[in-house]
Amino acid sequence: MDWYQVEAFKGIDLTDSFVLDWSYENDRLRFELEVSIWPESKYYAEPKLNEYTCYRKATLQFINAISVSGLKPKPAVMSSIDPDGSIDYGNIDIFQVFDGGFELKGNFGSVKIFGGELLFEIHI
Repeated sequence: MDWYQVEAFKGIDLTDSFVLDWSYENDRLRFELEVSIWPESKYYAEPKLNEYTCYRKATLQFINAISVSGLKPKPAVMSSIDPDGSIDYGNIDIFQVFDGGFELKGNFGSVKIFGGELLFEIHI
């Protein structure tokens, strides 16, 4: 199933969100994001001046993963510098949930996660 069918992502557009950082330690894969939030989400607020939509920081985690493959190290990934000086590593282009795991694709790699649980938290 595609990510937009997951209730946690209601009103969120991951393809318009930005990857700010990631780490993989022990059995936990963590992505720090700036997510694009739309009116369908309970986290939506009026966009700031010069913003396309509402953006907020969020954390996407996969905990208790059995294995993670295809994740690139940050130094191997080209970053972009935004007008405000912040750095991002592109978007999550593909995110699928399948029986027994997850698959994500973006500048950070073509990542396959076997086992584990998905946690998604928007920072308020």
